[in-house]
This record gives sequence, C-alpha cells and structure tokens, in this order.
Amino acid sequence: MKKKELKKLSLKELETKLDDNLDALDNYKFQKVLQQLVHPQKIKHVKKDIAQVKTLIKEFSLGIRK
Repeated sequence: MKKKELKKLSLKELETKLDDNLDALDNYKFQKVLQQLVHPQKIKHVKKDIAQVKTLIKEFSLGIRK
C-alpha cells in the first residue's frame, strides 16, 4: 500500500492493517523455512509496510495526526 493511501486511513483501520501485515510476515517466514517462498523480497516489503503503519499509529498517539 502506498504512503498516501495509508495516510487516509483511520486509527482503527491502521491497527487492522498492522495485524494483517504481521500475520503475513509470519506466514512468509514460515514459507521461507520450508523453502516454499517463491519471492523472498516479499518479506522486505511487508517489513517496510509494518514500519510505515507503526509510524502513523505513533503519530496518532502523539497527537500529530487526528
């Protein structure tokens, strides 16, 4: 998801997105161990998405975003 699209989401939607990304990361790591992951760079992209979502959630808690 692009950063512009993430900025439009509410806090509740961001938390849901974070949970989904964490589940996807666990799934990709499991697939990598079993050598079933076709595109290992997906792990990198999901980690980047998680960091972006966590940053936006932190901005909500600091009052930067409303």
